[in-house]
Amino acid sequence: MTLPVLRTADAWWLQRPDGAVRIDTAAATTAELLADRAAVEAARHAATEPVPVADLALVSPVTAPCRVVAQMANYASHAKDAGMDPATVPQAFFRKASGSISGPHDDIHRPAHVTLLDYEVELGLVVGRPVPVGTTVEAADLADVVAALVVTNDVSARDQQLPKTQFYESKSYPTFTPVGPALVVLEEGELARLPELRLRLWVNGELRQDESVADMIHEPLASFRALSRFQELAPGDLLLTGTPVGTALSAPPKPIEMIGALLPPATKWRIFFGKQAKNPRYLQDGDLVEATIATDDGAIDLGAQRTTVRWDQ
Repeated sequence: MTLPVLRTADAWWLQRPDGAVRIDTAAATTAELLADRAAVEAARHAATEPVPVADLALVSPVTAPCRVVAQMANYASHAKDAGMDPATVPQAFFRKASGSISGPHDDIHRPAHVTLLDYEVELGLVVGRPVPVGTTVEAADLADVVAALVVTNDVSARDQQLPKTQFYESKSYPTFTPVGPALVVLEEGELARLPELRLRLWVNGELRQDESVADMIHEPLASFRALSRFQELAPGDLLLTGTPVGTALSAPPKPIEMIGALLPPATKWRIFFGKQAKNPRYLQDGDLVEATIATDDGAIDLGAQRTTVRWDQ
């Protein structure tokens, strides 16, 4: 049975069937909370009167600063939609600023200079132990390396990402990584059910993304093995593991892509963005974005994230 941990500005809470119970811990960071597992466990049987979860003003259960690492094109359905062959997609990572982390119900702010705002529901893996560079992560280590799971949304400014062929800026603006609501601390054997988790995202009630983790190309063990060759990780760090098909951005048909490759870059991007501007799937001011991750039987449930898009002027 998982341990769903919630966070408010002044406390950590364990979510139980009867409500939320405050965890008796001095932890100020996610890393410290994960190290105080006994306090989390104790809250399960605490006699404290629970409070309704709806009464809590939740913030991100992953605290900043921390490392936020993300994977590119890591779902077969998304790779195909981007015009790639899943069998040959390389394992690739990029970093996001931890200043982009926001709460599960905070507004997503689109900067005034951004025109194409996209969404990507992603399973977040929260690191539970130090992983120095050069570590060989074995299958038996994974349950210690992955301490908890969270819902994340890798919000993306496509008009900043594509022409510059870089990800850091386009995905690192404040509020571009909503996290939570729950930090779901895993218990023995639950990591094996990762492929059963289903990622879903709605915009204004319309289901846009709906796929299971079984569609993932590079699974967590392979990902941590690759990362540990060059990237140190510490407890509380966050790995975003990719998104399935259904984002607003989609690859153009092959004939159009081939023609575009012959055009000068400025002309190609002017035409491309002109067409993308007519795509109604990009996020608009006032849009409600809802994201969930859970097994179909509900045994592992990371909760529901609800955020509203606001266009900064």
